[in-house]
Amino acid sequence: MRKGEMTRAAILDVALELASRDGLEGLTIGLLADKMNMSKSGVFAHFGSREDLQLEVLKLYHRRFEQEVFYPSIKEPRGLPRLRAMFAHWVKRVSVEIASGCIYISGAVEYDDRPGPIREALVAMVGAWQQALLRAANQAKDCGHLKPDTDTQQLVYEMYGLILAVHHDARFLRIPGAVERASVGFNRLIENYQS
Repeated sequence: MRKGEMTRAAILDVALELASRDGLEGLTIGLLADKMNMSKSGVFAHFGSREDLQLEVLKLYHRRFEQEVFYPSIKEPRGLPRLRAMFAHWVKRVSVEIASGCIYISGAVEYDDRPGPIREALVAMVGAWQQALLRAANQAKDCGHLKPDTDTQQLVYEMYGLILAVHHDARFLRIPGAVERASVGFNRLIENYQS
């Protein structure tokens, strides 16, 4: 990478850290410039606008989510092994984000009723993940790992609910054992649907 690309990558790393902690709305060019020991115009030159910066942070977060959760999971055989891996990797990521925060979850709160490019990007990214989960659940059903009458959309909804509960209980309420409870809940959920 050239120096400009390295600087941009370094800015994005710090911006992602700040956005995870303070939300996308808490991310400002001024705060980022202070953290990077740069001028505002120096940071601005790499992104053009605050919204462009926020969108780039979202893209970086999404790429890292895919690298840590999605790609390792699809190496598993189709069906229940893949679905289990997706949930396990997802829980592992959320357990790390307890300290920093999840941009998908905080972004959903920040942008649930605010139209625009950031909301659209968030919806597309979360929607892509939900579709990946639904594909995996349907494959598990097609492989005979789940009952033929399994409502895979309901299964994915309940999986998502478990993750939201982990984030809420572990990060907001600081209840010990929330991560373990999610795993117990997922196993119980799968037992209910298994053929």
